[in-house]
Amino acid sequence: MADATSVLNVSPVIPVVTIDDPQDAVPVAQALADGGIRIIELTLRTETALTSLKLIANEVPDILVGAGTVLTPGQADAAATAGAQFLVSPGVTPSLLGHMLALNVPVLPGVATVGEVMAVLESGLEAMKFFPAGPAGGPAYLAAIGAPIPNVHFCPTGGISLATAPDYLKLPNVSCIGGSWLTPRSAVEDRDWAQITGLAREAAALAA
Repeated sequence: MADATSVLNVSPVIPVVTIDDPQDAVPVAQALADGGIRIIELTLRTETALTSLKLIANEVPDILVGAGTVLTPGQADAAATAGAQFLVSPGVTPSLLGHMLALNVPVLPGVATVGEVMAVLESGLEAMKFFPAGPAGGPAYLAAIGAPIPNVHFCPTGGISLATAPDYLKLPNVSCIGGSWLTPRSAVEDRDWAQITGLAREAAALAA
């Protein structure tokens, strides 16, 4: 149950979303779903993030909602209680990973080095977040990792755009990418849900 391989197969892009006002949570999620994106990584970077997560989990059944930026065991517990269907960390420590593995949700731990990939593999997980993808080496780095460790499936996140997404998605060890461009802050502030739906539709088309 802890392995997140199935989560990575939901969409070619996992939107990485930060929501300041919980009133925007359901409309943002619905706009993404209307564009064909049925998964969201909601970051725990605001004081109201758990409220937003719970609203999406309860009111937008078409969306698989996960909690991102999980930094502590306490955050992992709170996110799971609020209804998170998967947990994402930007990096991982043995204690955090062990705690998340004990919860009954898929876990997508963040890695940036070969050593970190091997450490997560030892825990039994083969799905991982590669972060920060751009600064950490980009597609060339992931291609190099794929040679000696072909069984790991990555979701690279960080510094990726619609234009650079295909460079990652063509790699055999990349199942999907994470991107924040689908929910621009200006669109959320203006409540321009049609713009978000359009961006989601473009991202969903990357599957082809």
